[in-house]
Amino acid sequence: MVKAKHILALVAVSSLLSACYVVPIDQYPPRGNGNYHNNNGGGVAIVPVPAVRPVYTARLYPANDEASRLGRISGTISNPERGHGEFSFAVGGEAFSGEATRDPGATKGVANASGNRGGYTRCDYVMTRAEMGSGTCVFSNGARFDMHITQ
Repeated sequence: MVKAKHILALVAVSSLLSACYVVPIDQYPPRGNGNYHNNNGGGVAIVPVPAVRPVYTARLYPANDEASRLGRISGTISNPERGHGEFSFAVGGEAFSGEATRDPGATKGVANASGNRGGYTRCDYVMTRAEMGSGTCVFSNGARFDMHITQ
């Protein structure tokens, strides 16, 4: 009787352990022509996507006679992170570049830019929403513009 119990216990343990032995090695469906042996084993690559930084459009409309001679100006404020961005535009053959800043959480800001021919401008603006604002720009030649900012 003791031998029968040992044999029965051995059979039970063997059958339980045999389930651990029979595990398929390649569980994925075949690729291409169905040949399991020619599987390249290409894994999934997870590529981090950089955060898209907002770019604002700054449109400057003439507000006096000097500005009328230059016409409407379109520029950009890029990388406005933590209240600091790059302000750039071109007018009358002169390329302007500078900075647009405002305190974090503040609505009022200042943008300054200098041109490659010696001109410069200062703009004061207010952001009425996160993606919209307005202000005025005064150029070194006396031209005054109304500025509209949108994302």
